[in-house]
Amino acid sequence: MNHSAMTGERMEISSTQLLRQAPPLCPSPAALGQLFALWQARVQLRRQLARMARANPYLIEDIGLTRAQVAAEIAKPFWRG
Repeated sequence: MNHSAMTGERMEISSTQLLRQAPPLCPSPAALGQLFALWQARVQLRRQLARMARANPYLIEDIGLTRAQVAAEIAKPFWRG
């Protein structure tokens, strides 16, 4: 069956309806600023966690994490949550 023979509601969606549903191609400057701030916070948190794991490893258990969890968190790149 070819597309010209199809007569359903799916074929009658206008291009303006599709554009309204599509995500923006370029995020706003505010959204980019928030994203960069989030990434910076992750970098700082992971650096602090690494320092804590080296200097005072017993504190890791006090905050409720295992050494394996800390190592996995420190190894993550900044863009991964």
